[in-house]
Amino acid sequence: MQDQIDKFLEEQLPGLMQRCQLPAAFQKTAGNFYLPLVSKIHALQSDDGPLLVGINGAQGTGKSTLAEFLQLATESIFGWRTAVLSIDDFYLTQSERRKLGRDVHPLFETRGVPGTHDTAMLTAFLDRLEKLAAGETLMLPRFDKASDDRAPKSSWTPVAGPVDLILLEGWCIGSNAQAPDALRTPVNALERVEDPTAIWRTMANEYLATTYQAIFARLDALVFLVAPSFDAIHRWRLEQEKKLSKTAANAAAAIMNEDQLRRFIQFYERLTRHNLETLAGTSDFVLKLDADHEVVACNAGRT
Repeated sequence: MQDQIDKFLEEQLPGLMQRCQLPAAFQKTAGNFYLPLVSKIHALQSDDGPLLVGINGAQGTGKSTLAEFLQLATESIFGWRTAVLSIDDFYLTQSERRKLGRDVHPLFETRGVPGTHDTAMLTAFLDRLEKLAAGETLMLPRFDKASDDRAPKSSWTPVAGPVDLILLEGWCIGSNAQAPDALRTPVNALERVEDPTAIWRTMANEYLATTYQAIFARLDALVFLVAPSFDAIHRWRLEQEKKLSKTAANAAAAIMNEDQLRRFIQFYERLTRHNLETLAGTSDFVLKLDADHEVVACNAGRT
């Protein structure tokens, strides 16, 4: 086993660090926290089909990086076939969100909160992945954030069966709905000015309490990346936006300025703050980050 680990660290990790623009200090994070997590996930393996592991973290906490690390490590060390899904790739199309905005509340036109994802589509893909047989290939959808719409099928990602591990990452994966009383007081200017009667946040909470929970109930384990504060999340999200601008084909369309970002992050603020207060207690593995974006602890949650 150590030979496979050494090979992964030598052949796979450098490429990951380059693709994700990670600092040299990430090597320590990988050895101290991420590789032990890989072992803990491996220990969950059963004969009941592929594992489904959720990854939750606020914007900029490193969910995608962790998911790619876990995929590469499980494939390299254990010979698994791992599929990675992001809930971001299951946003409703732009036209579907516009209709939701007309029928329910205008704020649903903006992707982000529960209610703006195609949960039926996500459920169908999870079903298909769990049953994917040898010789079968499934194309996983992708969402183009630059155009704010689902990417064409020609750019979707293939995964071949059978699958041993499914990683489902996203900022609201495993999140719990709030009590109705908690929805009354706005948490920011967006809610106060554009949702004064709480229709938008109440409906988002109802979506989270119903169709989303049916998906989260399927998880075999949940990993939670905990940021030190909401202010840190805002700063990291800005850094993430700058990284996106360097890789996007149309940088001008992809990047938001600070005012645009400040408004955009308010769509996520309520549930993000709720997660920071509650989700560690309902997660299986909790990775704690400091203000410098470094993982400083990996604790067992409810397991």
